[in-house]
Amino acid sequence: MTIERKIIFHGQYFQNFYLEQTDHVREKIGYVFRVIKTVERIPGKFLKHLEGTDGLYEIRVEVSSNIYRIFCCFDKGNLVVLFNAFQKKVQKTPKQEVELALKLKKEYFNLKNKKK
Repeated sequence: MTIERKIIFHGQYFQNFYLEQTDHVREKIGYVFRVIKTVERIPGKFLKHLEGTDGLYEIRVEVSSNIYRIFCCFDKGNLVVLFNAFQKKVQKTPKQEVELALKLKKEYFNLKNKKK
């Protein structure tokens, strides 16, 4: 069964991050996005729920020995909303990155609810 999730962006955070990356990293991000858009059960190596958060996920991209994380959440089951992203340099995800993602998620849903 083929599905097609939509990916949308909240603010410029992800786009700014993406434009700073090399072609090789952007290619790999594109590949992971295609997996997320079309695979019904996304493998954990590409998408993981962040424990202790209300519906915040991280998209996981590895290129050579570099690790990148892109925060997102689902909206109505198939809409993946992308927030901030960063290159992971330490084992634990930096707290300020998670806090920013949670703030952006709240902002996204507040804006969406105001439009109704």
